[in-house]
Amino acid sequence: MDEEEDRRLRAIAPEISHVTIGLMRTTVGLEPAERVPEEALAVADAVLAKHGTDGLRVLVMSLAGWTAVGIETIAQLSRKTSEAVIDDIELTCLEANAEG
Repeated sequence: MDEEEDRRLRAIAPEISHVTIGLMRTTVGLEPAERVPEEALAVADAVLAKHGTDGLRVLVMSLAGWTAVGIETIAQLSRKTSEAVIDDIELTCLEANAEG
């Protein structure tokens, strides 16, 4: 990442962090579960419209950070490895999409 790119991304990072937290508050526990991707796409579309691809990149970085922390916390609490937690998540996704 060059200095100009770093400057651009840092400038929007605080706003995108708030957007990320809002997305998590909206989607955690959302029923039916099929609404989660719909909400996520609506947020991604709004970020793209306002901040372009830089906004999407910061959104992905923010979500990746939150995901990593969450998985590490679950691993510690469940006394599993992070890899085992990720395997559990992957299996759940495969079972949910068993029809293809």
